[in-house]
Amino acid sequence: MSSSTSLTQRNPTSGAEQEPSESPPPQLKRQSSIPQHAMSQTLTSVANLANLLPTGTLLAFQFLIPVFTSNGSCEYATRVLTAVLLTLLSISCFLSSFTDSVKAEDGNVYYGFATRKGMWVFDYPDPSGLGLPDLSKYRIRIVDWIHAVLSVLVFGAVALREKNAVSCFYPAPEQGTKKVLDIVPMGVGVICGLLFLVFPARRHGIGYPVTGNGGRR
Repeated sequence: MSSSTSLTQRNPTSGAEQEPSESPPPQLKRQSSIPQHAMSQTLTSVANLANLLPTGTLLAFQFLIPVFTSNGSCEYATRVLTAVLLTLLSISCFLSSFTDSVKAEDGNVYYGFATRKGMWVFDYPDPSGLGLPDLSKYRIRIVDWIHAVLSVLVFGAVALREKNAVSCFYPAPEQGTKKVLDIVPMGVGVICGLLFLVFPARRHGIGYPVTGNGGRR
């Protein structure tokens, strides 16, 4: 092939105008405001605080509330029964803070109530208490009363976040009441979370996990 022929031949794509590649428009990321982020963090802390409640009490609440409230559509009778249920569950949370567990020499775990002198183990087969560790270190303390009050407050915060319970007592809340129902659980969650950090729970009573006796007192 001659040089003139090679000069006249051109690449068919060399003369074509190449269209500039259009880059996709940047996607705008939705950034949550500071109040929304704080609210999300607070609600998460309230949900985590539910782990501090007795498991049996929490499961009973989640199972019975839809039944007692008729899924939020309460009449006078069901509203009274729901109030009685919430009162009993609150008492359960309060009393559970004074329960504890011990591991006997036979390797089994036994439960009891803390008293001023020690602990009353109610399910141990030997009334004399042979084979049990020193129960005097399990006596009731001021921090137990603090945990009992905090447990009731946490349970109240969890109940106020349950839509069936709120709809039962406040079927059509006003704007001010609705704001209170949104703010109070968050405030209780923050305050109780801080107090539980200052006064950590060391008992492993009924409804709480047992992790051994070392370092509990």
